[in-house]
Amino acid sequence: MARSAQARYLQVADDLMSQMVSGTLKVGDALPSTSALTRQYQASATVVRSAIRELSSAGLVEGQPGKAVYVIALPHEPATRDGREYPEIRTALTKLTRVVEDLAERVARLEAKDKA
Repeated sequence: MARSAQARYLQVADDLMSQMVSGTLKVGDALPSTSALTRQYQASATVVRSAIRELSSAGLVEGQPGKAVYVIALPHEPATRDGREYPEIRTALTKLTRVVEDLAERVARLEAKDKA
């Protein structure tokens, strides 16, 4: 998918993953605060939180309540929580699930329109 056509939160998540791959963000590092990320990406807090949720569902980051969100794995290596997750597969599956859900909604709308 072209970067310009990508949802904003995915652009933020992709950039943060790029920082992990490049070594700018290492395992154990805290991500910048939500407010710092909103300024950095000129995005809403909702967009930033969605990006972090995306990274979390991929097994790359984990939040510590009252503290920060920490990098726990890099995109090219298995997540460290159980040693069996592969973040790139989880990310692809998450994106594929969204596409399938979107298509199911479109089909339902078309079917409802046909019945009307």
